[in-house]
Amino acid sequence: MPVLAKIALASAWNRRYSLGLMLVTIALAVMLLLGIERVRQDVRESFSQSVSGTDLVVGARASPLQLVLYSVFRLGEATHNMSWSSARWLADHPAVAWTIPISLGDSHRGFPVVGTSSEYFEHFRYGDRRALRFAGGRPFDGIFEAVLGAEVAARLGYGVDENIVLSHGLGGTRLQQHADKPFTVTGILERTGTPVDRSVHVSLAGLEAIHLDWQGGAPLPGLSIPAELVTRFDLEPKSITALLVGLENRAAVFRLQREINRHPDEPLMAVLPGVALAQLWQVVGVVEQVLLLISAMVVVVSLAGLVAAMLSGLDQRRRELAVLRASGARPRHLFALLAMEGALVTLLGTMLGVFLLSLLLALGAPMIEARFGLALRPAVLGLPELRLLALVLMTGVLACLLPGWRAYRMSLADGLTPRV
Repeated sequence: MPVLAKIALASAWNRRYSLGLMLVTIALAVMLLLGIERVRQDVRESFSQSVSGTDLVVGARASPLQLVLYSVFRLGEATHNMSWSSARWLADHPAVAWTIPISLGDSHRGFPVVGTSSEYFEHFRYGDRRALRFAGGRPFDGIFEAVLGAEVAARLGYGVDENIVLSHGLGGTRLQQHADKPFTVTGILERTGTPVDRSVHVSLAGLEAIHLDWQGGAPLPGLSIPAELVTRFDLEPKSITALLVGLENRAAVFRLQREINRHPDEPLMAVLPGVALAQLWQVVGVVEQVLLLISAMVVVVSLAGLVAAMLSGLDQRRRELAVLRASGARPRHLFALLAMEGALVTLLGTMLGVFLLSLLLALGAPMIEARFGLALRPAVLGLPELRLLALVLMTGVLACLLPGWRAYRMSLADGLTPRV
């Protein structure tokens, strides 16, 4: 068998250009297949790790999935707010241990601004119930103080004591500025790999203060309230976007959910974050399967091309195989020779595909995280990827049995007889 392996390597090297192209094709197909699987897993993990320890997300009645997406993941916009009185009712409820108010609607250079309270830094959890930690500075305490997520500080080059100006609205390039009331950065959070990294956190009073002289989404003409005079006004919010709720006893979650949904004073909705994410995976699950199927078909087409190239090359190798037969090689040796060549190309193509995926993730992961907020892991192969690789290799080996079978059927006379 070692002699046969040397012959297979030498034969493959003589046809290195054609087999090299097939190797690259297989590598790109494997990279696509593993890349889609990796992105699928990392997207799910990123979403599931964004919030933990929160029993209910409460907001105005709408789609449960929409409520979780904009309140936790900062995706989309709220159609309605919930009143502050309802938020206070929930905070005082005997079954509730803590609440975190969330108010959205403003931004800073493309990053969402989150109006919240000090409970955010005390009770918010992500991942495996990990608490938020500060890379520098402290939580906000004054009206015009802000805490930045790690991605905001890194991309904009901000540090503690930096002055920033908020914009009215989300997205767009021509938003009106709250330039008369700048905020001072008092702290920068450690990186979490969640939407927290891409958020600017300010107090609810700060959001109210910058909108004192605004109405209907625009500044009131002829009215300007200086920053030093805002404390003379009532800065308690009238409404908020959503409320994150933690319970004293999680066994009471369904009872409290029904009570909130039937709240007589306001149409509210309470959502379990895990249930909403399950609905999301049901929606995108079909798309995931289609993408995997497409990438699997690309792999199959690449392997079919390899088999076709080897079959077409058999006519040019008839005399080579005949010489091997005349030298004492048996039909089974020719069968093993052709199958080994194809398996070798498949193995090298698979290894090259894994290497290309690792290189792509190393170079592109920071840009993807900065642009889309998706933290992609290095290409350390997990069980799902290993199963896909095993399936690719098995399929490649089985496909290469066909050229081996054709070589097996060739006789010595067929190889030495001139074809007319």
